[in-house]
Amino acid sequence: MIEDKKLYLFEQAPVPRAVMSMSVPTVISSLVMVIYNLADTYFVGMLGDPIQNAAVTLSAPILLAFNAVNNLFGIGTSSLMSRALGRKEYDEVRRASAFGFYCTVLCSFLFSVIYLAARNPLLVLLGTDADTLSATAEYMKWTVALGAMPAILNVVMAYMVRSEGSTAHASIGTMSGCILNMILDPIFILPQGLNMGAAGAGFATFLSNCAACLYFFGLLFVKRKKTYVCIDLRMFRLKKEIIAEVCKVGIPAAIQNLLNVVGMTVLNNFTSSFGANAVAAMGIAQKIDMVPMNVAFGFSQGIMPLISYNYASGDRTRMKETVIFAGKVTVLVLASVALCFFAGSAFWMELFIRNENIVTYGASFLKGLCIALPFLGMDFLAVGVFQAVGMGKKAFSFAILRKIIMEIPAIYLLNKIVPLYGMAYAQFVTEVVLAIAAVVVLGKMFREKA
Repeated sequence: MIEDKKLYLFEQAPVPRAVMSMSVPTVISSLVMVIYNLADTYFVGMLGDPIQNAAVTLSAPILLAFNAVNNLFGIGTSSLMSRALGRKEYDEVRRASAFGFYCTVLCSFLFSVIYLAARNPLLVLLGTDADTLSATAEYMKWTVALGAMPAILNVVMAYMVRSEGSTAHASIGTMSGCILNMILDPIFILPQGLNMGAAGAGFATFLSNCAACLYFFGLLFVKRKKTYVCIDLRMFRLKKEIIAEVCKVGIPAAIQNLLNVVGMTVLNNFTSSFGANAVAAMGIAQKIDMVPMNVAFGFSQGIMPLISYNYASGDRTRMKETVIFAGKVTVLVLASVALCFFAGSAFWMELFIRNENIVTYGASFLKGLCIALPFLGMDFLAVGVFQAVGMGKKAFSFAILRKIIMEIPAIYLLNKIVPLYGMAYAQFVTEVVLAIAAVVVLGKMFREKA
């Protein structure tokens, strides 16, 4: 049932063509997603109210926590699906996708329930104060209490569609929601529209994620005879082998994301002691930095089906060539972007807010963040390879090294040495170490599989 052109892409197309065909739609989709996140920041920033900007920033760890479920059932399921395709085990692909879909529905529902049950202490934990509590709660009503399921489900469905080579459809699905969000943002946020502020940004996000889910449901209905992605409840099985394979990759990926949430929460709490302007500035700088980070993420995730398929089918030479080509492209692009961000840091900040104090803070933060980008590209690529071939423990070890051993202690120490401004360089220190580790571990892996 898998189309001949997809088999050609997986097995025979020149590696540069195969990599670009698989990764470019994913990169574009990732960029559109981060641009729509920037749209929230941009339009909320137009209000000129640091409290509204801080509300969006302080909510970010919880929205990032969605990725724990995305990674568990998106990365875990899609890795298993692509490897099963490589082995020509098509019933396994169907059962894996049904398992991932229905587990996602259940877990995203529980996410909303847990948030509602623990809302007040959670908002305090995120770093809200008397000024920012109300605005943050309103934003999270739409994005978490009501919006967790559509936000998580559309991402997981994109992973599953991408696993069999349909990268364009996966990207169109996620981009449709993002584009709708950018259209709705000014209507709901600004005084010229409904004047809802940060809450309006949350409402727009909720509606756009619902629209993306509808796209994927429609796609699976139209392609029901031409796809192995299955959401038929009758194919759902709590089969030990499927659970083990999904969890082997998905749980380390989920924990990795939760550690990212912990790191962001620590950073926000340190920053919040310097006031709402500093929090808003750090949030804007991080979102600008997310643009090239999503290029790296898009490349690493886009080539995962290609790596999984060739690993499972036994073509390790093609797998190695894929990783090396993707690494060269990623590092070159990120180094170029880092130079642009460093040289024009104030310019990039001024695109999103005109508050002089916030721009001054943010320009310094952005310089510290962006110099980590070329090294981060190698880190992301290595983790993507480990996830693709089912080596969840290696991906998890990188997550522990990044957050627990390196980044969180670096935030604390650098803030002691250079209060506030030093924290932005914690990512640079961390990613240099991770990039070296990535080159060493991938080199050893390629020699073992040669």
